[in-house]
Amino acid sequence: MSIAEFGRLAGLSAKALRLYDASGLLPPAEVGEGSGYRRYTPAQLEPARRISLLRRLGVPLGLIGEMLARPDSEAVTRLDRWWAAEDAAMEARRSTYYWLRTGLAHADDPQKAYAVRTERRPERRIATIRVEVDQQALVPAIGTAQWTIRAHLDEQGAVHGPEHWVIYHGPVTPDAEATIEVCVPFAGTVEPARDITLRLEPARLLAFATVLRDDCFHPRITAAYDAVNQHVSAGGLVATGPLREIYLNHWDRLTGEDPFALVAQPIEE
Repeated sequence: MSIAEFGRLAGLSAKALRLYDASGLLPPAEVGEGSGYRRYTPAQLEPARRISLLRRLGVPLGLIGEMLARPDSEAVTRLDRWWAAEDAAMEARRSTYYWLRTGLAHADDPQKAYAVRTERRPERRIATIRVEVDQQALVPAIGTAQWTIRAHLDEQGAVHGPEHWVIYHGPVTPDAEATIEVCVPFAGTVEPARDITLRLEPARLLAFATVLRDDCFHPRITAAYDAVNQHVSAGGLVATGPLREIYLNHWDRLTGEDPFALVAQPIEE
């Protein structure tokens, strides 16, 4: 078949066929010595159509060559691995999109003013799990870690309330992972587990802002972070540990508000 006829049956342009010839993916069955005309056989239609489908998916030429050279049972494994990687990349892009869109959608919202207070919190025993997360994985990771800890504390007969903390050991963004530490304070005798560490959190002086439930999302919560950082900087205070979010999960019956979390910075006394 001529390149035009073959291209029509395979659903490929002459330009694409020349590219696949040059890359070694689909050389013609023969090339006329004097004319240079490319000729193809019916047996080449199936690999040509497969190449076309893979290119529509966006599979790189090098990987297509790998897949064509392997039996179908091995090619499907390579395709599955590539697709899983593409799916993960799309999820990361989706997370970045939502992060950016939320920031743009709320850019004109009035900046909320946060009062920053200081309070000395007592020594507490805590059970913790450390995980590396990016922005996409942050909320699911916090939930999974918290309930894993609580299930372990229940098995051990420990007492634990509604409060839990998230300590940020680095900035968590859509493009960068950092370590977070999910902590649940408890009372009682507990043995550590494989992923759960027990430690004594010393008494600390905290500078903190209270965040209501409706404001506990990005980018609105960043105003609370800014208020705490400005308070520490303007007051000449010295930070003694990483920033943390302390989730209270209770209703304030006196004010009728929902003080969902504290954005807190440990400071030197």
